Amino acid sequence: MTLSRLIKWGLALALLGGIGWAVHWRINSAEAPAAKAPAAPPDPAVTVIQPRAQDVPLVVELNGSVVPLRVVDVRSQISNLVREVLIKEGQFVRQGQPMFLLDDRNDRANVERLRASLARNRALAADQDRQLARARELVARSFISQGAADTTQAQRDAQWAQVKADEAALQAAEVALDYNIIRAPIAGRTGVVNVFPGTLVQPAGASLVTVTQVDPIAVQFPVPESHLALLQSRLRAAGRSPVKVTIPATQTVAQGQLYFMDSAVDAANGTIKAKATFANAEGNLWPGQFVQARVELGLLKDAVVVPANAVVTSTSGRFVYAVNPDMTVRQVPIKDVYAFKDQLVVEGPQPDDRIVLDGRQNVRPAGKVRVVVPGEGKGGGKGAAKGPEGKGPEGKGAEGKAAEGKGPDGKS
Repeated sequence: MTLSRLIKWGLALALLGGIGWAVHWRINSAEAPAAKAPAAPPDPAVTVIQPRAQDVPLVVELNGSVVPLRVVDVRSQISNLVREVLIKEGQFVRQGQPMFLLDDRNDRANVERLRASLARNRALAADQDRQLARARELVARSFISQGAADTTQAQRDAQWAQVKADEAALQAAEVALDYNIIRAPIAGRTGVVNVFPGTLVQPAGASLVTVTQVDPIAVQFPVPESHLALLQSRLRAAGRSPVKVTIPATQTVAQGQLYFMDSAVDAANGTIKAKATFANAEGNLWPGQFVQARVELGLLKDAVVVPANAVVTSTSGRFVYAVNPDMTVRQVPIKDVYAFKDQLVVEGPQPDDRIVLDGRQNVRPAGKVRVVVPGEGKGGGKGAAKGPEGKGPEGKGAEGKAAEGKGPDGKS
């Protein structure tokens, strides 16, 4: 076969191959659907809430401890031996109830001696009165001089002064005798008894027992300096402020009244010491016990309340996103007034605003959004999305299905 013939056959085969490729491409192009233009991304989905206007009690929760209103270490006022112990450890005593008896024999004898001396000097003073009366009669009859009568007057006055001295000495001795009976200075519960019969007690020695008042009782807690103005205004207006305490171990709640604020703020931690008093007839509160205190500082009337997780914090401040009627959003600056649980009392939003709650991370100022109802459309259905006319971005209602996932009827 010559070279020219080979070239002709090669050109023929190449032409046939080109024709076949063109036919194949034509057939495939006819069967393939027309390519769609890229669709615009849907508006970000958000959930919205409306701020609530309500009365909000101003309550601050603090950690505190139970402290007695009065604690007295009982000591003897004289040096003497304990003769009898009349109480037991942990006993509740009344004010003035005898607790200890000391050896009073010496003091009792001293009282008797002074009583006898007083009786003797009173008899002598009475005799001086009679002598003075006779001396005055004799002076009137000129039987004695006036100087003799004045001497009798002086002796009479000295004797009555001795009577008064004896009365004072007897009173002091009776007080010393009474020191031998050691009584409860307050009503409360006794602690450990440190003495026994035969123990020598002294004024400078250890205490005999400690008496702690437990009813009523107090709770002490530190109030942050930021709440000082509210607390002062509440105390000025009402005189007292309600306080509730909860015992963590038993969840027992007690109701009391704030009655004391310290005169200075502790510069070390920025708090001020406060106390509240509680009735404690059942003994639920015990000195030294840890409790959680709730102090009512006042009431905010018609306060605007929003969830705390609806607030956005940026370098320019704190704000919330509000949805306009045309489904665009705007920033609403807020001012925090009070926080309780997961809610915030704020200034700025109006009660009829629609505040963005979920999806705010995808929102931009002046951008459009679509509002969805929480809990609907989680399978990807478009029926949950609401545009300006309550329809999805493709104009479908609740029957529309997403390209992927499941629609409201749960089918693929």
